[in-house]
Amino acid sequence: MQAATMQAALPQDWREGHFALRLDTPAGPVAVALRQGRAYDMTPAFGTVSAWLNEADPLGAIEARGEPLALDPEAALAEGRFLAPVDLQAIKACGVTYVRSMLERVIEERCRGDASRAEAVRAEVRGIIGEDLAALVPGSEEAMRLKEALVAKGWWSQYLEVGIGPDAEVFTKCQPLAAVGPAAPIGVHPASAWSNPEPEAVLCVNARGEILGATLGNDVNLRDIEGRSALLLGRAKDNNAATALGPAIRLFDSGFTLEDVRRAEIALRIEGEDGFVLDEAGGVGAISRDPADLVAQAANAHHQYPDGFVLFLGTPFSPGKDRSTPGGGFTHVPGDRVRIASGRLGALCNQVARTDGCPPWRFGAGALFRSLAARGLPRTAS
Repeated sequence: MQAATMQAALPQDWREGHFALRLDTPAGPVAVALRQGRAYDMTPAFGTVSAWLNEADPLGAIEARGEPLALDPEAALAEGRFLAPVDLQAIKACGVTYVRSMLERVIEERCRGDASRAEAVRAEVRGIIGEDLAALVPGSEEAMRLKEALVAKGWWSQYLEVGIGPDAEVFTKCQPLAAVGPAAPIGVHPASAWSNPEPEAVLCVNARGEILGATLGNDVNLRDIEGRSALLLGRAKDNNAATALGPAIRLFDSGFTLEDVRRAEIALRIEGEDGFVLDEAGGVGAISRDPADLVAQAANAHHQYPDGFVLFLGTPFSPGKDRSTPGGGFTHVPGDRVRIASGRLGALCNQVARTDGCPPWRFGAGALFRSLAARGLPRTAS
């Protein structure tokens, strides 16, 4: 990734906000806070981003317990030193939260993973259920009437169940510390012939279920594999380097709130080494379930996350532009450069490679604890 691209990764107003990020250093990962343009090392006090954000007042802890750090964040981005901005947090994801993505999942299911059938099935699906479902409240009486009508036609789908039914789809995308950050290669399994990025807003939530901020994510999906069977979701989603997060978590403060996330636009640009270019965009606000409701379904009296978690909200769109053959749709090719951007969150840039060509994941929780212990960190109890 070129330095000029990386220098544009932070939002233009980053000096006015509060951010949590992680840096790769020779000594080991470092948890860093940006507070109105100044950098603080949070590692001596907390060891991990997770422990820091589980504090009662994460923003107040920046000046109270952080150590001022001489850091040029833009230079660090250009050098590729940014890691995914979470460490011990669980990495969870919601699917089928937008009408467009719901229809695409139904199409995958009806195609049984055969991309060549997608356009014909897409027209058939739209002819039966239409696209004007944006105002449909999942779990409502109207949604249940639609479900009954679709069952009668033989068109009910497991994807429609979570798209308009009472319960959201919430799954584990990957293990803690498995996500890659800005500029890292992002993996697509070579067994897939129909894959795409899934650009999403991602919420950061603490152990108490409180939403603290947001970042950007790429929930890479193997459409043909998931389309063969929903039971292959793990194989389609959880692969080496198949999750990207970053560039940083923008923490909520007086100038940035959950309402800003709801209003956010997410833009996707893909540039292939074959000259292919795709540009698409969608609004988080088109979501069928409110982000706060999705968090409440993920974390509650029945589900706890003592180290906190991040939650992918679902993608507002799936790339549909034909790449090679008419009606063949889009699929990734190694070398694709993917840029996911949103004005208040910055830009997440990665380049596609085969999963077995990406650096193997070797730095898990045990390695993190050993690294901190070797540095005598954290120095004080969190």
